[in-house]
Amino acid sequence: MMTVGSGLSSRQSKILNDFEDELDVLTALADDKRQHLITLLCEHSREGLTVSEITRMMPITQPAVSHHLKILRKAGLVTYDKRGLESIYRLTLREPFERLEKNIHAMSVWIN
Repeated sequence: MMTVGSGLSSRQSKILNDFEDELDVLTALADDKRQHLITLLCEHSREGLTVSEITRMMPITQPAVSHHLKILRKAGLVTYDKRGLESIYRLTLREPFERLEKNIHAMSVWIN
């Protein structure tokens, strides 16, 4: 992490720190399989999807689906509810996207 003492203004440092806080989200969104998974969850936003259902809809294995869901959960982009033996996954994009939007806006104001 860069600090103010490394030649950055306090404003630059704050923007960089805010983006560093969002690295999990940015990293999660960078993968094409996770993007596909997000679009599936968007299409099924009301009812959510189980790992088994997602596996049937994607050309990857169940362990790979679970791995990608774990990364999306860590980034705060999905949540799940237990229903019997299965977990129902749903998107939780609003808060992470609002934080990203705020950071991008701060940078665009600074640039202009």
